[in-house]
Amino acid sequence: MEGDPVLRIGIIGVGEIGKAVVEGLRSEGGASPEVFLSPRGARTAAELSARFEGVQVCGANQEVLDRSEVVIIAVRRQDHHEALAGLKVHDDKIVVNVMAGVATDNLRRTLATGAPIVRAIPLPAVRERRSVTVTCPSHPVVDTLFEQLGGALPVADEDVFNAFSALTGTLTTHYAYLATLTSWATGHGIAPDAADRYVRGLFENVGRSLNDKTRPLHQLAADHETPKGNNERIRTAWFDAANAAALKEALDGLLSDLK
Repeated sequence: MEGDPVLRIGIIGVGEIGKAVVEGLRSEGGASPEVFLSPRGARTAAELSARFEGVQVCGANQEVLDRSEVVIIAVRRQDHHEALAGLKVHDDKIVVNVMAGVATDNLRRTLATGAPIVRAIPLPAVRERRSVTVTCPSHPVVDTLFEQLGGALPVADEDVFNAFSALTGTLTTHYAYLATLTSWATGHGIAPDAADRYVRGLFENVGRSLNDKTRPLHQLAADHETPKGNNERIRTAWFDAANAAALKEALDGLLSDLK
C-alpha cells in the first residue's frame, strides 16, 4: 500500500477537524478518495455525506475500519478509550492519530494492533488546503495525504511532535488579543463595527507579510518598527521579558501535560 494513491479514507470522530479534512479533500473537485465517516458526530457526518459524492456515513466504527485503507482517529482525548474499545484493526491498515496528548504507544495498546500509527496535527485551514500538517513519524501515504491539504512537515521524534502540538494551543490567545484591541478602541469612542473592521485589516496585512519566507520572524518584527516609534513602545512596554517568560512557562506546562 505504501506509496500508492489513497483510495479509501475513514474518519472516526467527525468534529471540526474531521469535517475540515473532508472539505479539503473535496475542495478542488476531480478524483478524490472515498471517505467513510463514523456515526460519532452524526449531524456533521450526515451533512458532509449530503454535500459530497463518495462520502458515506457508516453504521459503526468497526465498519469505518473495515472499509478504509487509512483511518483518521479524531475523537476527543478523554473519549478515546470508550470510542475505540473492542475495535479490530488489521495490520494492513494505516492509522492516523490526530488526538492531542495521546501517544503512539498508548493508542497501540488501546487498539492492540501492529498497524502503522502516525500522529498528525491537521488544523481547520486544511479545508482550504492552506495548513501545514506535522506528522510523526514520516509515512509516504500519510505525508502524501497531507501534502494535498496544504503540506506535510514530518518529524521523527515524538517529543518534538509534542512541542509542535503545544504551539497550536496559542491560536485562540491570538484571537483574544485582537478582541482586546477592539474592546480598547470602543472604550475610546470608536464604533464597534469600525474597530472590528480596522483591527481585522491590520492583522490580515500582517498575515500576508508572513508569506515572505526570506525574512525570519524576528527580522519581520524589526522591519515593521521605527526606533523609538509607536510599535517599539508597545512591544517593549507590554511584551517585556517577564511576559515572554510567562508565555514560555505556560507552553512548558502544556507540553508537560501533552507528554
